Amino acid sequence: MTAVPHRRILELSVRDDAAVHGAVFAAKRPSVLRGFVAAWPAVQRAAESPQAIAHYLRQFDTGAVVDALLAPPEIDGQIFYDAAMTGFNFVRNRLPLAAIADQALRYAHSADAPAVAAQSALIRDCIPGFALENRLNCLDARILPRIWLGTRITTPAHVDEWNNIGCVVAGRRRFTLFPPEQIANLYIGPIDFAPTGAPMSLVSLRRPDFARYPKFRDALAAAETAELAPGDAIFIPPLWWHHVESLDPFNVLVNYWWHDGAQDAAPVDSAFDALLHAILGIRGLPAQTRLAWGAFFEHYLFGPEATSVEHIPPGRRGILGELSAEQRTRLRARLAAGLGRAK
Repeated sequence: MTAVPHRRILELSVRDDAAVHGAVFAAKRPSVLRGFVAAWPAVQRAAESPQAIAHYLRQFDTGAVVDALLAPPEIDGQIFYDAAMTGFNFVRNRLPLAAIADQALRYAHSADAPAVAAQSALIRDCIPGFALENRLNCLDARILPRIWLGTRITTPAHVDEWNNIGCVVAGRRRFTLFPPEQIANLYIGPIDFAPTGAPMSLVSLRRPDFARYPKFRDALAAAETAELAPGDAIFIPPLWWHHVESLDPFNVLVNYWWHDGAQDAAPVDSAFDALLHAILGIRGLPAQTRLAWGAFFEHYLFGPEATSVEHIPPGRRGILGELSAEQRTRLRARLAAGLGRAK
């Protein structure tokens, strides 16, 4: 049985753009927005039947192929590694979204059918007309929506470095969120080899093995959960771990990712890349040297900003001040050159 935390995700009734930006985005707290996209035509079609929403999506389909997965019945929709952890418990495919929707409809009510899903497909590429009729006006139009569609699928707790809004179109979804500081209690798998493409927990929320993963009890104590219905939305701040269960036979969700300070979804400087660079350059150093570097990171990145620059004249703060576009370009070039020399 799924271990469901008692703490509920904060629910807000905000609607206008200014309130969403202030009470949700700026607050950086997980939030559920009930009925936030209930007026979307897609949500209204989904209320008729799974066949109706599948037909609605089909009319926009360009035939472009998207990433899909197919999993055998015995995994019960739980996306994970294979038994030897040398691969994953599903196979990947590339199909048009309409074809995946048709598969999901066929498999939806069969107990011994495979699980199928399209994951993170850019709506611009596969069903562009959908975005014109189903808008999220609180976001810049350049932040591109993605669609997730399939049968009952469970994605273990994983993490993204972006802000995330997920809008439920069809089927119910249960979200279980863990704060970033719970990372040590979640038993995270390899960060460079994961079924979701993002680091994920090795603990099954359905059947947690507390003998093997005892600290997971502490993670559960800090977790927050909510069940969303069609028309509801959820905001997940950066680096909050989220376990997602699609609860109904046919499910559709649309989400939006964006970086703080970015006006669109174009590539920006990645903090995760910085972590990888630190693993390359710092983790192998002696313990005392790592502690010394920890003091540098605390001083320049994680401590109060003023303490690292207040004694330097504003005109001489260089990269310690507010970075200009030119400085960012030079920094990227320096980092790229350094990595190039290490080949």
